[in-house]
Amino acid sequence: MNTEISAAPSGPRAIPKSVWALGFVSMFMDISSEIVHALLPVYMATVLGATALQVGLIEGIAEATASITKVFSGAISDRFGKRKLLAGIGYGLGALTKPVFPLATGLEWLVGARFIDRIGKGIRGAPRDALVADVTPAELRGAAYGLRQTLDTIGAFTGPLLAMLLMWWTANNYQLVFWLAVLPAFIAVAILVIFVKEPAHASPVQARRMPLSRAQMQRLGRSYWWVVAIGVVMTLARFSEAFLVLRAVDAGLPAMLAPLVLVVMGVAYSLSAYPAGVLSDRLPRHQVLAAGMVLLVLADLALALLPGLWGLALGAALWGLHMGCTQGLLNAMVADTVPADLRGTAFGVFHLLAGVALLLASVIAGALWDCLGHEGTFIAGAMFATVAMLGFVARRQRA
Repeated sequence: MNTEISAAPSGPRAIPKSVWALGFVSMFMDISSEIVHALLPVYMATVLGATALQVGLIEGIAEATASITKVFSGAISDRFGKRKLLAGIGYGLGALTKPVFPLATGLEWLVGARFIDRIGKGIRGAPRDALVADVTPAELRGAAYGLRQTLDTIGAFTGPLLAMLLMWWTANNYQLVFWLAVLPAFIAVAILVIFVKEPAHASPVQARRMPLSRAQMQRLGRSYWWVVAIGVVMTLARFSEAFLVLRAVDAGLPAMLAPLVLVVMGVAYSLSAYPAGVLSDRLPRHQVLAAGMVLLVLADLALALLPGLWGLALGAALWGLHMGCTQGLLNAMVADTVPADLRGTAFGVFHLLAGVALLLASVIAGALWDCLGHEGTFIAGAMFATVAMLGFVARRQRA
């Protein structure tokens, strides 16, 4: 007797191929970006003479620019239903601006390069996040965002690792390393064009009205705005990762090895993002998010109070675990709480407000660093994280 057994795919195999492709796109673009960004704070401080406040201001403006752009690209993707096209424009712009970094001759060039690069990030971010939700069943949403975040984060720690190896290989030739970072950016664009497939009707035709109108903002609902509020306060506690690199130099690592702190953070992030996403599909998402908040408090305290390289490594690892337990999860919670035809707008607004918070946090962090050293910066971060955690607990008790 022949028995034919068929089973639906499970685990990572159940996640749509386009999500995998988007993950690899993010991975290769992050390898390119993080090779540059891992070296940029030290390059600005040691070669160009920038202060910690200037580093924080540049990084904050760059990320805020990306966040402001996201709100418009997300709304456009809702109105016209062309999420892949907008993502492609964003990734393409990111790739085309990479050669500016090795050509920069002064701080103003780097500001301009970061600004343009982050515009590309802003254009692609919200449509890409909405596209993940468009192609993924609701019961796999946490896992899908976790998988994309994991692949993205593999790039995020591979980039700094390559930066260190290339700095050693080129005898600290910043410009040559920046040139080598151009290649993976164009690989990312090629993967997006060839392998990412957009659903035929990602956004219903009847819903394609102006998404940024007051009526549409009201449709987002109170649950969505609660997710946004939590994300914003958490961002105030998690300022630019450039300060992790500065903390590494402060702890005694030479400039060539300073990106190692991002490798430690990235490994912890990548190992935790997918399991946290799967867990959030099986348990109430708020429980996983609460654990992530606790990890952020511990990370800030470790970076502020524990001396030496072991304290730095522990703080960076806890920081990465926090990111793994919160970033993909917040995206899933946004997708859970909004209508399908407003997903792009919802992600755009979320990233906009988080970006404004990141700008404020990075400027405050830089000012505290110049006045009080790293202790003041990371203790302030722990305080903001504690406020977010207490507000989250109070909100859950009222719910």
